[in-house]
Amino acid sequence: MENVLELTNVRKNYGDFYLQDVSFSLQEGYIMGLIGPNGAGKTTIIKLIMNLIIKNGGSIKIFDKDHCKDEVEIKSRIGFVYDNPHYYEHLNLNQIKKIIAPFYKNWDEDMFQHLVKKFDLPHKKIIKKFSRGMVMKGAIAIALSHHADFIIMDEPTSGLDPIFRRELLDLLYDVLQNEKKSILFSTHITSDIERIADFITFILDGKIIFSSAKDEILENYALIKGENALLNEETENYCIGVRRNSFGFEALTNNVLEAKAVFGKQIVTDRATLEDIMYFYNARRYND
Repeated sequence: MENVLELTNVRKNYGDFYLQDVSFSLQEGYIMGLIGPNGAGKTTIIKLIMNLIIKNGGSIKIFDKDHCKDEVEIKSRIGFVYDNPHYYEHLNLNQIKKIIAPFYKNWDEDMFQHLVKKFDLPHKKIIKKFSRGMVMKGAIAIALSHHADFIIMDEPTSGLDPIFRRELLDLLYDVLQNEKKSILFSTHITSDIERIADFITFILDGKIIFSSAKDEILENYALIKGENALLNEETENYCIGVRRNSFGFEALTNNVLEAKAVFGKQIVTDRATLEDIMYFYNARRYND
């Protein structure tokens, strides 16, 4: 199965922020969640993929083609949803669609009208009077209406109400079930990704922490809890971030068997969510 997206040792230097040797790939027909706290580098990665900013090193291939040399062909097969879509605010959705549609040879007007109706979007109201949720719905309708093979979404659910967030996730899941499309979904709302993603790429401070199958990640990581007396300089080396209180400690591990061997039966373990994993890795930054 071919890779739809492949980044190899990609670097970007902003002076005060450095994206360091980022490498990961996404196969056809899967959803990848790109997670990390705000400022971790998620949007920078997406801008590099879309050739909106110039990388300082490494390579990016989309559909096994160079993302710069074959940019026009590649972008005709991509549906792109920004975290803050920019449209001519004095135009309505139909007018914007008439501007955008001619750029895509596979534009499907029936699909567009279906999505506009599904999202309950007004045809004649100008964009300036849209809520943020309505703007995002319009952007998603446009992105899905030209049968893109690869859909890239940068924080598409940020600021949306829980009902529409769930509707959007269900829609993305249906898109993949019916066709061999791939999705890169950037967000800091990990519960959204946990519901639909096949793979997770976690970035922190410009570095990839891991890029693996979601089920594998959730199987390997766990929370461990016990009395504070169990912690010392040696045992803390087996923890990824530690949170203490008067009742004891809670920490993250990526090897439950090893943790049990170190701490013995004096700890209890619990399932770690993606949010837990992000929290404890972030907490470790301030303790190192």
